[in-house]
Amino acid sequence: MTYTWKLQLFAGLAQRFNSEQLKVELDEQQLTCGELKQALQERYPEHALLLKSCYVAANQAYCKDDQLIAAADELALLPPVSGGQTSNEPAAALTHEPKFVITDQPINVEAVMNKVITPACGATLLFVGTTREFTEGLRTVSLHYEAYEPMAVKTMQQIGDEIAERWQDAEVAITHRVGKVDLAEISVVIAVATARRADCYEASRYAIERLKQIVPIWKKEIWEDGSEWKGHQLGPWDPTAPAE
Repeated sequence: MTYTWKLQLFAGLAQRFNSEQLKVELDEQQLTCGELKQALQERYPEHALLLKSCYVAANQAYCKDDQLIAAADELALLPPVSGGQTSNEPAAALTHEPKFVITDQPINVEAVMNKVITPACGATLLFVGTTREFTEGLRTVSLHYEAYEPMAVKTMQQIGDEIAERWQDAEVAITHRVGKVDLAEISVVIAVATARRADCYEASRYAIERLKQIVPIWKKEIWEDGSEWKGHQLGPWDPTAPAE
């Protein structure tokens, strides 16, 4: 008897396989993530190097190679995520607005900021990421972002929880754009509020670096004469590693 393993694909991986889902028939109903990746590399040797660098997510959580998974799980194969080179409205804490959002619409910076302002916080910082025109001598026309949306929201919430543990009374909100983002348009807004400004600076830096490490969002750079999916550029990608 064989079992059908279905894996969602994203970004450059989906482009490489020309499909958003990979289906493979295997004799095993359960495997470790490492065994599954090895089976895929043997099945698709022309993509072995890329597959080796990917992580398996089971039920919207990253898996280590020795973790046991099943064909019936919600599975995704995730290439390295995008990494860099080095008001009067009520706060969201008092409303039901989600603090962690993936959207295909333009981002309202003030609305994100208002989600973190509370009486307990005396400092608020915004990180606003926009599309720049030149990268390493290449002229960018636009960017295209793709996300594994339910898992992206979960990992952004994880970042918020990590910050709340490290900095007392900290509030975090993150909104990230998907789809086409033109030059000078906003792709991500991170709002952080803390009781004191020194903590706010540290927590804001932590949030953007952690986002680039673990949130399954990918970026394609569209140039005048071509395009390329950009993965993690900060050394070996390990989203299961503990936060520094």
